[in-house]
Amino acid sequence: MSVTPFVSSLGSGQGAAEADEVRLYYRRKTQDILQKYGPGPRVHFHVGLFSPESPPHPTDSRDVLRRRLVDAQERIVEHAARSWGAYETPPGRVLDIGCGLGGASLYWAQEHGASVTGLTVAAEHPPLIAGFARQAGVADLVDPVLADVHDLADTRTYDAAYANESSGYTDRTRLFEVVARALKPGGWFGIQEHFVRRPEWRDFIDGYYRTRLGTYEEYLTAAGAAGFELDRDEDVTDAVSEFWVQSMAWNTAELDRLQAGGEPVAWTRERLGESTIAHGKLFRLWRDHAMETRLLRFRLGGRR
Repeated sequence: MSVTPFVSSLGSGQGAAEADEVRLYYRRKTQDILQKYGPGPRVHFHVGLFSPESPPHPTDSRDVLRRRLVDAQERIVEHAARSWGAYETPPGRVLDIGCGLGGASLYWAQEHGASVTGLTVAAEHPPLIAGFARQAGVADLVDPVLADVHDLADTRTYDAAYANESSGYTDRTRLFEVVARALKPGGWFGIQEHFVRRPEWRDFIDGYYRTRLGTYEEYLTAAGAAGFELDRDEDVTDAVSEFWVQSMAWNTAELDRLQAGGEPVAWTRERLGESTIAHGKLFRLWRDHAMETRLLRFRLGGRR
């Protein structure tokens, strides 16, 4: 895997200060993520898939709620892989863009035997991912790299590329260009992402997650310009909206533990309160489809 020297840009649409803010955000979030969604080895930081017909009760214990959140995160990764054909034709080499703490990278290695390159902009993450990969017995298959996808220079290297709620941090035009170059002929690009339906809420969500979410139409335009064709499109908004309810329930359970005299781990009372209020808004936005979550698969068309 080759990139230009690691720099502070996250694409032409972002300045150095904004890019540094994203890195700082993920550095500070690391211990929060581990407490809420750990202990691993597969640690995710994205929404999960629930059954809208029978959502679980949100008043269970903190540990039960944590397990439920993790199971839902695993479920959506597995569902996407199945719907994108990875069980019938496992990709040999996968590029995991914005891999976080490596949950999906380990999934592709453990469940499909793929050799995975995981890109992250947080310097603390590669050693943690490497440790999780050793714990999971796939250290030889998972290569965590400190790098910015916008600077990726690989050519015809990967059978598949994957971006799970990370494409919102990118310049979409540049993202699809570098992925188109990095994929082997016949390769595919799978994206799990949130899309703006009511733009008046964009500033709230972008500010909370330090992201730059876009519209569905923006993605199609950028993908088409790079030679991609959309061949899978699944709206999972209703099935993931329960995630915010369960997340709020975990926050409340952790607040109860602290108020009963428990020792803080990573989350402070202030942060738990802020998160609970924000997730209440997020639940309403997903419930009302002001935001949508989709699973998309793109393939290179005849022009490339």
